[in-house]
Formats: sequence, structure tokens, C-alpha cells
Amino acid sequence: MRLLGIDPGLRFTGWGVVEAEGTRLRHVADGVIAVAAGGEVALRLKALDEALAEILVRFQPREAAVEETYVNRNAAATLKLGYARGVALLAPARAGIPVFEYGAKTVKMAVVGTGGADKEQVGLMVRRLLPGAARQRADAADALAVAICHAHHRATARLWAAAP
Repeated sequence: MRLLGIDPGLRFTGWGVVEAEGTRLRHVADGVIAVAAGGEVALRLKALDEALAEILVRFQPREAAVEETYVNRNAAATLKLGYARGVALLAPARAGIPVFEYGAKTVKMAVVGTGGADKEQVGLMVRRLLPGAARQRADAADALAVAICHAHHRATARLWAAAP
């Protein structure tokens, strides 16, 4: 099954696509959508939506997973991140693709084994778990980590469903 992971951001949105077959994972593609800084927020969100729609058409994922918003002290920045996250949730939903959400600690726990891992540890483990993934920007590595997290949760749910 092809899975899309998204690490939303108004300036940089990471995305990563993996193939999951049972517990085996294979890197398909990853990248970063860079939206021009400044300008009208609505136009920036439109650009993000169009880029995500193109990725959905190109890679045809069956499910998508989005990282939940990290709330920080700057309310305005958190709100703008929420806008980007809304687009990241809407784009696959509009394409008829089920969307799942995971918190940052859950993603780190699934990929690194500890919820307090830093970005370097996440990137290192993503490259270890997905040998085809070259050294990429942190945003793309985070998106691949979200996809890996979803793949692990899917596999676990299937095991529980099959248990007597």
C-alpha cells in the first residue's frame, strides 16, 4: 500500500511517499514544497494546495498521514501553521484518500523509539529504515517519519484485528 506522509508548514511543507507491504517499507519519493514567504496568506495556501494535489495525482497514495500542529508560545505562528495543516488535511480528503493524524511524540516514538528524539535522530533513523532515501531536508525527513509511523500503526492494527 502506498502511503503519503505530510509535515505541514506555511513556508516549507515536507512530504514523503512510502510503499508498505506487511512490515516491509520502501522509499518511493520525498520532497519539500516551498511557498514564497510574504504575500497574501490565501495565495500561499492556494499554492500549497495545488502542489499537494499534484503530488497526490503523481504518486497515487491510498492513505495519507499528517503531523499534528505543535503549539508554541507565538499564537500567530501557531495559527498560520494551523492554516497549512488544514490544507494538508483537506487536499487528500478531497481526493477521496483517508487521512490520519499523529502527534510529534508519537511519530518520534514510532521511528526512533523515544518521543524526545531530535531532528537529527529522526533523519538518521528515516535513512536507516528507508535505504533509498538520500539525505534530505528535515521537513522531508519528518514527512517520511510520519509515513513510517502510519505504516507501523496500520501493521499493528492489522495484527490486533487478526488476533483470536
